Amino acid sequence: MADMRAFQEAVVAWAAGGPGDPARELAALLPVRTVVLLEGPSDAAAVSTLAARRGRDLAAEGICVVSMGGAMSVGRFAGLLGPSGLGLRLTGLCDEAERGYYERGWERAGASRPEFFVCAADLEDELIRALGVTRVRELVGQEGDLRSLETFLRQPAQRGRTPQQQFRRFFGTKKGRKIRYGHVLVAALDPARTPAPLDSLLAAL
Repeated sequence: MADMRAFQEAVVAWAAGGPGDPARELAALLPVRTVVLLEGPSDAAAVSTLAARRGRDLAAEGICVVSMGGAMSVGRFAGLLGPSGLGLRLTGLCDEAERGYYERGWERAGASRPEFFVCAADLEDELIRALGVTRVRELVGQEGDLRSLETFLRQPAQRGRTPQQQFRRFFGTKKGRKIRYGHVLVAALDPARTPAPLDSLLAAL
């Protein structure tokens, strides 16, 4: 039976230069109405975790969360999926530095207006600020990564960086760690302190 994951995989393959028929066929079979375009899997983990915390099943609602593998791919994905392609509603989340890629992507897709949400630096930065560095350090300890963090912090390159900057860098130093902490940080959030871009994205879906 077709599911949203199959559609997601077909879309990624299509954007990479593969055939578009599988994505088109699945779009017709599934109740897909909205695609959320995200830079990478850690952002997707954060969005999915927050949705689950709020009791929402995005796939059942016809919402497909797509990890594009980099913001520079947004034009390709938006063109295939938006008004000029499959005709789906587009939204997403990006870093401030990537705003231009998203604006041009929406323009390429023939969207009447941009509909995406922007993090001040990146989503990890937003989450660390929302939780506070003391709580983030506690979470790192709970995940069994405290020794790795302490070793990392002794590196000369970390001197002079703020704790927030250090945590952001630490999460990206090992494959899979950034994705894992996308879940962990969102799961630990006080609902009242959900970062505005992430909160606004979920509210708009």
